[in-house]
Amino acid sequence: MTGVAGFTDIAELPATASTVAPVVFRAACPDCRARFELAATAIRLAIGGSSRTTFYSFTCPECETSVRKPAGERIIELLTGGGVRTLRLHQTV
Repeated sequence: MTGVAGFTDIAELPATASTVAPVVFRAACPDCRARFELAATAIRLAIGGSSRTTFYSFTCPECETSVRKPAGERIIELLTGGGVRTLRLHQTV
């Protein structure tokens, strides 16, 4: 799967200057190994206080498995820039 160096499981597909198409992301399911494209509306990003609580999730369109993967800084940048809905998690005392 192509994408940003070091990241193989989600990548933003480039749009040409003449199109006004919504952003689409390439993703893969770890269960059924299907590769597919997802609209920003199909992905959720959760940003927590640590790397363990920062992740993105989606449902595989092939096997309908709920997928949750860690999100580093570059993935967060790609997803938020592409219009993915973001939830900020706050730690309770």
